[in-house]
Amino acid sequence: MRRISVAIDIEAPPDEVWRVVEPIEDHPDWMHDAVSVRFATDQTRGVGTRTLVDTKVGPLRLTDHMTITEWEPGAAMGVEHTGVVTGTGRFALRPDGRGGTSFSWDEELRFPWWLGGPLGELIGGRVLVAVWRRNLQGLKALVEGGTAHAV
Repeated sequence: MRRISVAIDIEAPPDEVWRVVEPIEDHPDWMHDAVSVRFATDQTRGVGTRTLVDTKVGPLRLTDHMTITEWEPGAAMGVEHTGVVTGTGRFALRPDGRGGTSFSWDEELRFPWWLGGPLGELIGGRVLVAVWRRNLQGLKALVEGGTAHAV
């Protein structure tokens, strides 16, 4: 299993950042590897929500099956990955003491043998760090640019 962690400081309070993170269907607005989000449940918010996220990293395309396992508005969103790539992930939002938000994204992922298994996790993990850092820059720009969707 490969642990991947990225973080960024955003100049907006956690509730403003949450307004962008909370609508899961809008994640492709700031996640460059997420092509589309489809819900596998009628529920679209909170613990138990299931999604199918079509992802693309370079030439690799997958559908990421996820279930929301943690939902703390303004503070955290956790997921379990149950598709081709398995594992867990979590967004955490913490006040930074200056009116902004410290946003972290942590994942523990397992790749199947045909994606290289442990070697794929090592190489893929390095690629995902770069992709997710770019995603967090997109999130920061969306929040700080004032174009965040109102809830």
